[in-house]
Amino acid sequence: MAKHEIESEVSGNVWKVLLSAGANVSEGDVIMILESMKMEIPVEASCDGVLQQVCVQPEDQVEEDQVLAVIED
Repeated sequence: MAKHEIESEVSGNVWKVLLSAGANVSEGDVIMILESMKMEIPVEASCDGVLQQVCVQPEDQVEEDQVLAVIED
């Protein structure tokens, strides 16, 4: 089984975390929503699998390329 890291595409804040560790995800499922410059940016699963880890919480500041979550396929 491979682990896939989901990274932030922008710098901003974590607005809402929709799924928690242990959830089954399909490619394209929204895991969380970031807020950057008054825009909502969905963070989607890059593959089917199990969400192993959510590395951030609501209101956390994130940087571009920061790991937000880990999926194991």
